[in-house]
Amino acid sequence: MFQIGDKVFYPMHGAGVIKAIEEKEILGERRQYYVISIPISNMNVMIPMQSIGMAGLRLVVDNKTMKNILFDFHNEEPTCSLPWKERYKQNMEKLKTGDMTNSAEVVRDLLYLQKDKVLNTSEKQMLNDASKILISEISMIKDISETQAADLLVI
Repeated sequence: MFQIGDKVFYPMHGAGVIKAIEEKEILGERRQYYVISIPISNMNVMIPMQSIGMAGLRLVVDNKTMKNILFDFHNEEPTCSLPWKERYKQNMEKLKTGDMTNSAEVVRDLLYLQKDKVLNTSEKQMLNDASKILISEISMIKDISETQAADLLVI
């Protein structure tokens, strides 16, 4: 499905590059694994090829899709009117999908909310993690530094 050198996105971890496809024996069972280098966390992850669907691994979005997502990020109104526990649960579900549009919505909504009031510790952490993940994909798509990618998210 994926090839060595493909730029991919792994939900809740960020964007990376498939560095190798290796066969390993674990618990007496031989399987093939994608070895993915994820620069934002400076780690390599191994995902069994047969578990790719469940893991949510996908190719990074194309440049045009990213531009549309960033346009919406800067021009759509935030949608965060729920109490914080419900909002947190909804945002976590969005992040778990691995969809870039959902990640951008979470970051946008929390950034706007943060302008009006102090976020609680859980939402601060979620904003930090979601921003890193979104920045990692933008950086990978545009082949720019994470700092330059972060600048594209300034509201």
